[in-house]
Amino acid sequence: MKRTRPAAADSPSVSAVPSEEHAALALREAAALLAPVVRWLLRNGVSYNALANQLKPVFVDAARAELERGGVQPTGSALSVLSGVHRKDVRTITEAPRGAAPVAHRGVPLASQVFTRWMTARRYRTRDGSPRALPRSGAGITFESLSRELSLDVHPRTVMDELLRLGLVTLEGDLLVPASTTFVPSRRLDELTALFSANAGDHIAAAVHNLTLDAPRYLEQSVFADGLGADSVATLHEHARAAWSDAFAMMVKQARQHVAADAGVPEAEQQRMRFGVYFYSEPTAPAPRPGKPASTPAPRVPRPRGRRTP
Repeated sequence: MKRTRPAAADSPSVSAVPSEEHAALALREAAALLAPVVRWLLRNGVSYNALANQLKPVFVDAARAELERGGVQPTGSALSVLSGVHRKDVRTITEAPRGAAPVAHRGVPLASQVFTRWMTARRYRTRDGSPRALPRSGAGITFESLSRELSLDVHPRTVMDELLRLGLVTLEGDLLVPASTTFVPSRRLDELTALFSANAGDHIAAAVHNLTLDAPRYLEQSVFADGLGADSVATLHEHARAAWSDAFAMMVKQARQHVAADAGVPEAEQQRMRFGVYFYSEPTAPAPRPGKPASTPAPRVPRPRGRRTP
C-alpha cells in the first residue's frame, strides 16, 4: 500500500478571496469534479448545450444568494455581473414562476421514515437485532401501528403499497417481511437520481463551505489507499458497509431523539442535516483506448546515421 491517510478536516480555514489565481484553480478543480457527472449526463442523452442552458438559473440563484449574504441588493445588473449570465436571460429567469424546491431540500418521504423506524427501533427488532416481520393490522405491534406513529394523515395501506413498490418489503399472507435493511429505492430512476443529487449535493456543499467560509467547519474526511488488489478492495468495501450499518443505527437513534426534543422550535428557526458514507474504487492504471489493445511498447531502435561529405 503506497498511502493511506485521512483527508484533513481540521486544518485552518481557507477563505478564498476572488482573484484570477483563485478563479483558475476553482475552474480546474470544478472540471475534475464534473467529469463523473458529465459521464452520467452523456449516458442519459444530455448534451453540453442542454447542460449549459440548465446551468443559467443555477448561476443566477447562486449569485442572488451570494449578493444577499454580502448585504447587496440583487438587481438584474448585479446578478448579471456576478453570474456572467446575459441580462436578458437574467430577466427571463427572475420573472419566471419559482419551481419546486431543489431535491436536496425536500422532506424525507414518509415511506422512508416508516421503514427507517422499523429497521432501527428496538421494539420492532428481534433479540438478535434483526427487524421483525409485522402483521398488517390487529392488536399489538403491527405495521399499521408503526405507520400511525409517524403520520395520521396517510393511510397505512398507502405506505405499505409504496414499500412494496420499492421492493423494500414482501407480503407473505398477512405478514410484511423486510426484503432489505436500508432505504435505497430500486425500481424508479427518478427516486435513485433524487437520492444521488441530494447526497452528492450536500457532500459538495459541505466541502465548498469549508473551502470558502470561516468556522464552524463541517465534517468532511476520507481514507484512501492505492496499490491494492481486487480482493483487498472487496474486503475493505465490506468493512465500510459494516461501519455504515453501525453509524446508521446510532445516527437515526440520535436524530429521532433530537427531533422529538426540538418539537417546539419555530419553523423559521428549524434546520436540516444529512450524514452519509460512500465507498469508491477504480483501477489506477489508465484503461487502453478502444481498438488499441494494451501492449508492451517495442524497444526503440536507434536510427543509423551517416556522415556528410564536406
